[in-house]
Amino acid sequence: MALALALPAWASHPGQRELIAEVVRDTGQDPAALEALLDGAQKQPSILEAMARPAEAKPWSAYRPIFLTPQRIDEGVAFYRTHRALIEDTARRYGVDPAYLVAILGVETHYGRITGRYKVLDALVTLAFYYPPRAAYFRSELKTLLELPPDHLAGPLDALTGSYAGAQGWGQFMPSSIRDYAVDGDGDGRIDLKNSLPDILASVAHYFAGHGWVSGAPVAARAQPAADARAVPVADARPQWPLEQLQAWGYAPLVPLDPALPSSLQTLEGPHGPEYWFTFDNFYVITRYNKSPLYAMAVHQLAQAIAAGVGDAGP
Repeated sequence: MALALALPAWASHPGQRELIAEVVRDTGQDPAALEALLDGAQKQPSILEAMARPAEAKPWSAYRPIFLTPQRIDEGVAFYRTHRALIEDTARRYGVDPAYLVAILGVETHYGRITGRYKVLDALVTLAFYYPPRAAYFRSELKTLLELPPDHLAGPLDALTGSYAGAQGWGQFMPSSIRDYAVDGDGDGRIDLKNSLPDILASVAHYFAGHGWVSGAPVAARAQPAADARAVPVADARPQWPLEQLQAWGYAPLVPLDPALPSSLQTLEGPHGPEYWFTFDNFYVITRYNKSPLYAMAVHQLAQAIAAGVGDAGP
């Protein structure tokens, strides 16, 4: 009886038995070992609280100052200069603009400084079984984590730490992103997204390349609406119209742009009122990393600031 009371409440959840059965079926792992591993996971109420108040729920006027600080820009420039050869070699290899690799690390983890304090197993168990709005997604990520080869992880499964959503390493990769895009950048036969900068940079670059990044192509540009500009409802950042169509609807670019560019239009609540932005395919690629247009714009603007600081204006 004492042993039963010591187990986490979730250990009796039917979802645990079903998940273990699926992993055993797909990989042939030892069910007793999986059960022991998952019995050690704990439901974390603070994770559910964090999911209820994401930074992306803020308006742009409050979100931008979190990431576009002088300190974060200066540290990004210093990081780029310190690791310039590795960053630029990785960027060339994958066809990605180098400042955007640095900016992803700057926004995600402040260049590796804040990679998360939650146990990854706790996070994914909590969200897979106690967060109904996205339970299916997090259950899939938990299953993927359990099926990843050990040489794809920074340590034992029960010791991995990360964000409250279960993302790991400097680039905050979810298990499915590790499976699909993580790369052994230093050639040591394993992937370590927490301690190997070549692995970290190559994995982010591979993710961008895999989602269609085009080096040197535009990301976003300010738009000036006419007084009678048509309202443009936008569901996501996927480019839907040639730029000339948005111009015909009353939105003028402030810099010369190809009128045939596939485009979308984002409206952000800035400190002085609405900001209108043309966004392009590369912007959409950033939203494949995090679907929030606020996130993508923060990465873009941080990358621009870093590129300017190291003497390359970037796209």
